[in-house]
Amino acid sequence: MAGEYQSAFKGRGMEFEEVREYQPGDEIRTIDWNVTARMGRPFIKRYVEERELTVMLLVDASGSCRFGSTKQMKSEIAAELCAVLAFSAVKNNDKVGLIIFTDKIEKFIPPRKGQQHVLRVVREVLYYQPTGKQTNIGVALDYMNKVITHRCVTFLVSDFQSEGYETALRITNKRHDVIATFIIDPRELDLPKVGFMELEDAETGERILVDTRDVVLLKEFNQINTGQLKDKTDKFRSLGVDAIQILTHQPYVDPLIRFFRMREKRL
Repeated sequence: MAGEYQSAFKGRGMEFEEVREYQPGDEIRTIDWNVTARMGRPFIKRYVEERELTVMLLVDASGSCRFGSTKQMKSEIAAELCAVLAFSAVKNNDKVGLIIFTDKIEKFIPPRKGQQHVLRVVREVLYYQPTGKQTNIGVALDYMNKVITHRCVTFLVSDFQSEGYETALRITNKRHDVIATFIIDPRELDLPKVGFMELEDAETGERILVDTRDVVLLKEFNQINTGQLKDKTDKFRSLGVDAIQILTHQPYVDPLIRFFRMREKRL
């Protein structure tokens, strides 16, 4: 996995550093013509090579993520994903940081290097007990923009059971390289035919009794949730945000590698 990670996020060229006045020997192709026209004398753009990256893991710990109808809950899949990404990053000598959030910031670990640091990050993702239950992705993105000043690769790991985060996501994606990693349980798309079933909203506690033998109800449930999934995918595409879709009843390695290879080809 580390090799796939490296091919996708390393060797991305040069990062802009500053504009300075032209000096004899500078390459003509580096001249910034807009600044030159304003100042009346030649200026060039200077770049530095991107050698190391900062990887931020933004992990949703809300109530809806502590749900699972298969062998693992969404939160457990999220922890495994973060461990894979963190160890891949540290093997590539990159810094790794963590933000755990619900409807507020629960935990922040500044980005650092080293295996011991990564073990701490993984331990927090696995065992941290959040105090909040609801989700506010916008709060997490706004907080990261304040504490992380340099451009970084950001894996936003969530089920995206939240609204009103589009503006924050658009702004963050301009400053950083955001990858939306959204985790879905199959029961969120389709209900089994088992008769009467009580459903509870994990974030608000609201309960409702439904008859899963009702064919019309099951069809509407499937259409609504499938439509919401498509809306999320379209939203990410319109904002220019790359996305990885992870299903809890299927191996997550294949979607990860497909994503990394797609990034490698595009870069």
